[in-house]
Amino acid sequence: MTDAAPTAEETFSGTREVDARHRLDVGALDAWMAVHVEGYAGPPEVRQFKGGQSNPTYQLITPRRKYVLRRKPPGKLLPSAHAVDREFKVISALFPTGFPVARPFALCTDDAVLGTWFYVMDMVEGRVIWDGAMPDSQPAERSAVYAAMIAALAQLHTTDVAHVGLSDFGKPGNYFGRQIDRWTKQYVASVTQDIPAINKLIDWLPKTLPADDRTSIVHGDYRLDNMILHPTEPRVAAVLDWELSTLGNPLADFSYLLMNWAMPQEGGRSGLAGLDLKALGIPTIDEAVAQYCNATGRDGLPELDWYFAYNTFRLAAICQGIAGRVRDGTASSPQALSMAARVPLLAAAAETFARKAGLD
Repeated sequence: MTDAAPTAEETFSGTREVDARHRLDVGALDAWMAVHVEGYAGPPEVRQFKGGQSNPTYQLITPRRKYVLRRKPPGKLLPSAHAVDREFKVISALFPTGFPVARPFALCTDDAVLGTWFYVMDMVEGRVIWDGAMPDSQPAERSAVYAAMIAALAQLHTTDVAHVGLSDFGKPGNYFGRQIDRWTKQYVASVTQDIPAINKLIDWLPKTLPADDRTSIVHGDYRLDNMILHPTEPRVAAVLDWELSTLGNPLADFSYLLMNWAMPQEGGRSGLAGLDLKALGIPTIDEAVAQYCNATGRDGLPELDWYFAYNTFRLAAICQGIAGRVRDGTASSPQALSMAARVPLLAAAAETFARKAGLD
């Protein structure tokens, strides 16, 4: 009899000693923060968060408060990846509006300090829920948490881009076409095996683009475990991991969140397929769509299969990028080793959605 595999919460929650590949010059960091971070008093104790597979993420514990540091990983990097400066820009724009993000303190673009670019923000205390079924909660709390998650995304998508100074945060129009091109290039640059289903999608997706009806800030990786909930209340305290954020079609963001309803639970992650949602108090996919549309002034959403095919292809490309970093020795998480095995599974799922949407 073998021991059960660890859950996502057990794998990713909390901190650990800093990985040898990602050690920081604590003296240099202390000196930099003394100059650039208002109210800072060191020295810091540095721990590394278990999560954060793309950008190494650290907890900085000082006598007065805790901070979080996000940095680019060392070594060979893909073009446009690990854009910590873009993360810092978007949370700096959103924080004054009251949108739930951590307070940003300072960005460092001088490689001489720690070897790569990084930024420092406040550490928001609260809960990160990895399991979409929320097994430790009652139906009323699950319902409230999901409603809060959807409401926060609607708030992001209805934020006035120009008013918060993010008009230059992305290119206008043809969002899906540009994203497909971006992820195709990342996949090709990182490829470790030939997958016919991916090749079909690379050909089919650009030929079947939906109308680009709106432009908003999009998060790019919006899901339950990328946010901190208030310690005791069912509300979002901070949305995390803005590395993939840009200006784009908000339906890319929302349909990505809806993927959780179409994906099975895996290792205690956020998939909801096959669960008794009514008994759990979790909205059905139709109810989630209705909540979002009501908050964003939409009459409804078009057929979701194309969006699901696009999002699953994109996930496959992201996982392939992580697999490529394992190959190149720059992946920042032990769990990155499992990413290569996920790519063919995601490719098959994407092809299934695409066939429902008209792929021959």
